[in-house]
Amino acid sequence: MKLLHARLALAAITGREVHKFLRQPGRLASSLVRPLLWMVVFAAGFRQMPDLGNVMPFNPDLDYRLYMVPGLALMVCLFNGMQSSLAMVYDREMGVMRLLLTAPLPRGYLLACKLAGGAFLSVLQALAYMIIVVVWGIGLSPWQVLNALPALVLGALMLSAFGLMLSVYIKQLENFAGTMNFVIFPMFFLSSALYPIQRMQNAGAEWIYQVSSFNPFTHAVEALRYALYGKIAPLSLAVVVISSLVFYMVAAAGYDPQRGLVKSGRG
Repeated sequence: MKLLHARLALAAITGREVHKFLRQPGRLASSLVRPLLWMVVFAAGFRQMPDLGNVMPFNPDLDYRLYMVPGLALMVCLFNGMQSSLAMVYDREMGVMRLLLTAPLPRGYLLACKLAGGAFLSVLQALAYMIIVVVWGIGLSPWQVLNALPALVLGALMLSAFGLMLSVYIKQLENFAGTMNFVIFPMFFLSSALYPIQRMQNAGAEWIYQVSSFNPFTHAVEALRYALYGKIAPLSLAVVVISSLVFYMVAAAGYDPQRGLVKSGRG
């Protein structure tokens, strides 16, 4: 694979993702309305959370909405990853994926380009949400957003790889609703996005606590939350990186009809 061909493929595939996004102006608006609505409605009764000193990397007396920012920013990435997965299922049904994967380039690289395009859009939408939070004036500064950018990129890559992996198993567009109910929502709610998972353990829901502890989304949220305050969560970062690699490798294997899950009839 020549470097020129690799660059052209990357520009073409990621450019297609960006152009599709630009042709759908409502997509950005909908991606921002969801987390902002959660922040306004869900945080209405939880302005202060003084009992979080042992689970938050910052002053527990700060506005509870600040606690929600990392989880809601990654919720934007999660839903964008699922939209990318849905688009791949549609492309496979229309035959676009078959044409793409027959290009004279390694399948793994072509899928990595799709992954890069999806993650890039996720980061842009999450940054737009965080900029609104900064302007809102609840205590988040632009420097915090810049500090957290690497963790945000890692989280977006993991969630885009997760969506890529799901597109292997979703055979038809009609099955996407089931994926939302049984995969996306549990992944979000069984995490520390909205409240500390230690509260589940304190309430006696030990099995929920254990599931949430192993949830990769929890670790992506914690890595971003700590990064916002200039701290590093080594375990969470390691889980995010390893999960990203595993999701991507499963997807790459699935889209290889010689050794994977997606047979030639499925593109």
